[in-house]
Amino acid sequence: MYALFFDIDGTLVSFKTHQVPESTVEALTLAKEKGSKVYISTGRPTKIITNLHAIEHLIDGYITINGAYCYVGKEVVCCHPIPEKEVDIILEDARRKNKACMVVGETDIILYNYQPIVHEIFYEQLDVKNLNPHLTLEDIKGQKILQCTYFIDQEEEKALMEGLPGCVSGRWHPQFTDITAKEADKGKGLLAMASHEGFDIRHTMAFGDGGNDIAILKQAGIGVALGNAIPELKKVANYVTTSIDDHGIYHALKHFGII
Repeated sequence: MYALFFDIDGTLVSFKTHQVPESTVEALTLAKEKGSKVYISTGRPTKIITNLHAIEHLIDGYITINGAYCYVGKEVVCCHPIPEKEVDIILEDARRKNKACMVVGETDIILYNYQPIVHEIFYEQLDVKNLNPHLTLEDIKGQKILQCTYFIDQEEEKALMEGLPGCVSGRWHPQFTDITAKEADKGKGLLAMASHEGFDIRHTMAFGDGGNDIAILKQAGIGVALGNAIPELKKVANYVTTSIDDHGIYHALKHFGII
């Protein structure tokens, strides 16, 4: 039995079709029938995980917000908020630079300093439909902040992170990065899930395509990069399969005898 961990965008869900490929649905169904477990490992908060209808019945647990919030059923496995002072630094930076920042609370998401790029990426490219641009910081007052998705380039990110000792940054899109507490990345989420579920790390397999998947591919017993993954992820992977739109997950699970 293997515990299988899957990123969503570009790994489970095609950027071209916004769907889980039929070959992936078949592969995960077969893996479950043979005793493996299926977990999600995503930068998305639960509120905007809206594209997994085809496989929801197969999922055993979730690493969300890049490991900041992990759960199985209604049981929280771990929750790591960003230090309040560092949230203030990020938002002040966004205000000063007039940049958009998606602020993820425990139950709500606000779009701080909304810009058209948010609609372009989240609505058009990622097919997210349920973000409310009218919510403000007042609507998440008192909530722990679990992630700031900040629309800055890599140089701006590097400069900002030098002043955020309690945070880490995980970039899976060239136009934004996900900032979380330093205790949170997908690799740490895998460790927390393994401890909670009682499985051996050696019997874990993680799949991904972006920069925020590096930690979990390095942590897992077997790390698999999709053919459409960034070069940095392929370098740390144990195996590089075909692209998501060329049955990559099916081929990888077949290669390792999971199905």
